Order: sequence, then structure tokens, then C-alpha cells
Amino acid sequence: MPYFDHNATTPLAPVAREAWLKAQEEAWQNPSSAYRAAAQVKIRLDAVRENLAILMGGRSEDYVFTSGATEAANLVLAHWARTLPADACVAVNPTEHPCVRDAVRQYFGDRVVWLKTGGDGVVPLVEVAAVVGKVRAVAVMAANNETGVIQPWAKIAGVCAAAGVDYLCDASQWLGKLPAGGLGDGHFMIGAAHKFGGPKGVGFLKLGANAQDLRGQLGGAQEHGHRAGTEDFPGIAAMVAALVEAEQKKVFMETERLRWRQGFEREVVRAVPGVRVVAAGADRLWNTVALIMPHVENHRWVARLDKRGFQVSTGSACATGKNEPSHVLAAMGFPPEEARRAIRVSAGWDTLESDWNALAAAFSEASAELKAAAGNVVSA
Repeated sequence: MPYFDHNATTPLAPVAREAWLKAQEEAWQNPSSAYRAAAQVKIRLDAVRENLAILMGGRSEDYVFTSGATEAANLVLAHWARTLPADACVAVNPTEHPCVRDAVRQYFGDRVVWLKTGGDGVVPLVEVAAVVGKVRAVAVMAANNETGVIQPWAKIAGVCAAAGVDYLCDASQWLGKLPAGGLGDGHFMIGAAHKFGGPKGVGFLKLGANAQDLRGQLGGAQEHGHRAGTEDFPGIAAMVAALVEAEQKKVFMETERLRWRQGFEREVVRAVPGVRVVAAGADRLWNTVALIMPHVENHRWVARLDKRGFQVSTGSACATGKNEPSHVLAAMGFPPEEARRAIRVSAGWDTLESDWNALAAAFSEASAELKAAAGNVVSA
């Protein structure tokens, strides 16, 4: 069954499964225990941490393993709330993933400056430059989970560093798709294993250069005192194995996969009159397409495509079940009635060009059926 919902979660990569099984068999002990076998697990854990730092930059001791990006985001926002002045404001990209948006609202309330984006969802660099003198921290993701739009994160990091302002980059959708080099240089950064072929329930936080110590924030002696809880070494080993493989064997295929995505966009626009590609002119991830369908709400498109063997989504999996339209599309200026017709298509490295072509044909068939069912009434 062609799977086009990789931005929600990815299948476990074979190399990650092998790493997990090996670690589960050979290094299952608690790395915090005092006996020799546990000490050997701790040595392996630190070696994996070093590999992660080599991939992305920064010091290995600044990488904290977590249960995922949500925990990592909350650690950063809680740290800012605890250490920044009581009246400090933070600037946030309005299209951030809910793990960042919800945390910033919880910890900073009305002290949030929502950055403006263009109609393509990109935060202009001048917008960041205009606010860094008024805020103490900035959060802008690397790539959007709903639209695939890529932010100028490296330049934003530079602006923040020059102003002495903390910067948080959610790299969850970037990792495993594009080269990771530089993501760990100087600023806070978070990631989640299951977005790039690792297991669910594992992620990491890269501490910023200006970070005050997180020790004592949650208690516990794990992760150099930054976090409580027994480290899941098999899960961590599997996560880093998946990322290393992506870096060494996959990210160089981006150009070809981008061509396949662009071909799909051209064909679906031709085959489904009235469909629109969100942020068509923006730099986007090679695997992601957000579409505004010309008629009926998006859940009906998902059901029709599912019957044809294609798995797509209505947007962020974290927003499933909520009645309100996508906050990402709202920030980009799409009215609610259009946002409710949004479909997200997100491929993986194993997705073939023929899968893209077949999906375009399935959209065409589903369009004909839905138009007929609606009495050929097409909304603008």
C-alpha cells in the first residue's frame, strides 16, 4: 500500500531495527547502575552521543536524549521560563509544530511575539532582525511538517547569535531528508527519531551555547544531570543508526526525488481542475506537497484515496480530531473554508516515481467521484 504520510511517522528502517535488536541483546542493562556491564552500556551510550554530535556539530555533552521532540521542546521552553527575566518576551514562528506552540503558550502566555510570515509561510530574515532587540529568545523551525516549506534557519541562527538571543530550531522534519551538518552549531535544536526511520518514543535536545545549566530542572542524575529517567539505549542506538544511514546513503538523492515530486504536482494540477499547490514557489522539502482541493472537505478525499490503496493525511497528525482548521494555513492567509480542503502528501526514500504517478491518477479518479456525488457543485 503506497504510504504518503511520512511526515506523521516513518516505518522503522532496517538498519535501526538491527541496531535495536543488537543493543537489546547485548546492552540492555541500566547505564546508571554501578556494575561493569552497566558501565559498558554507558560507554556505548556516550559513543552514540559522540556520533550524533559529529553529524550535526557542537559538543557531544550538549546532546540530551529524550522521549521525543515534544519533551525536548518543553525542556527548552521551561528552561527559558525559569531563567529569563520575568518580563522577557519570546518571538515565535506562527507555523511551528504544536509541540512548540503549545509549550510557548503554556510558559509565556501573553509574552509571545508572533513573527509575520509571507504568503509562502517563510519568516523573512528582516522580520527576525527587527525583533531580536526586543525579545530574549526566538523559535523558528527548519522545515514545516504540513507544507514542507523550508525556513532560513542558518541565517536566523546567525542573527540571533549576533544579538545574544537564544534560538530554538525544531529540525524534526529536516533530519533524514536533508544534510544535518550545522544544525547543532551553537543553538537549541530538537529532533524525533520516528520522523526519519528510528523508533517511536526517542528523540533528542541539543543545548544552546548560551544555555544555563538544565541540572535540577527536572531532577535525576541521568543525561549528565539534565534529565531524569533511565536512558533507552536500544532506542537511542536505533535512532542514531537511522540518521547516520540517511546522511551517508540517502540525502544525496534529494535532486532526483525533488524532480519526482514536481512531476506529481504538475500532473495533479492538470488532472484535477481547480486544485492548488500550497507555497508552490517556495523552497520546500523534496517529499512534501500540501494541496487545496477544489471541492468537499479533506477527510472525504482521504477516504476515497484510502479505498484506492493510498495513505495521505489532512495535515499534522497532532491536529487530528480537532475541529479548527490548520493554524499553519491560517498563518499563511488561507481562509478556514479552504484550509478544510487541505491534503498533505509526504513521501519517503522508498517511495518510487511510479508511486507518485499512481497517486496523481488516484486523485483524478477521486475527483470525478466526489464531484459527481456533490452534484457537480464545485466551491471556489
